[in-house]
Amino acid sequence: MRRSEFQRAVAAEFGGRSSALVNDLVLPGLGDRTAAEALDAGIPPREVWLALCIETDVPESRRHGAGRLEPRRS
Repeated sequence: MRRSEFQRAVAAEFGGRSSALVNDLVLPGLGDRTAAEALDAGIPPREVWLALCIETDVPESRRHGAGRLEPRRS
């Protein structure tokens, strides 16, 4: 997962709350950092996404493949 995919996944899952969650919600699974702090510290976006999903009870069915763009059709 790239950082851009992380941002799309968070926006799609949380909508208007996405910015607040990324910047304010402390994630115990990432050393008590926010998602923004974890990304800035070099933690892979996929790991941050999964920690955010766990903390906010996102169903597993919506965790994998989130944020990816559909392949272009020729």
